Amino acid sequence: MRIPERIEIRNDVMGGKPCIAGTRIPVYLILQLMGAGETQAVILAAYPQLTHADLQACLQYAAEIAAEESLIAI
Repeated sequence: MRIPERIEIRNDVMGGKPCIAGTRIPVYLILQLMGAGETQAVILAAYPQLTHADLQACLQYAAEIAAEESLIAI
């Protein structure tokens, strides 16, 4: 799996959860906000240290995870 450049996973930051590089903002938080219908403009206003590229990286990361997921029917 390819991790987008703007996403980092460090054991010493947020317990190893994927975060936006250089921040303690976890990818899942941004994805939850987007999933709840928040616009990118609202998210960027709430987290001014983020950029549009950071939000796109979160979506790219989610797509990579989804592409790798396999379910086995029982």
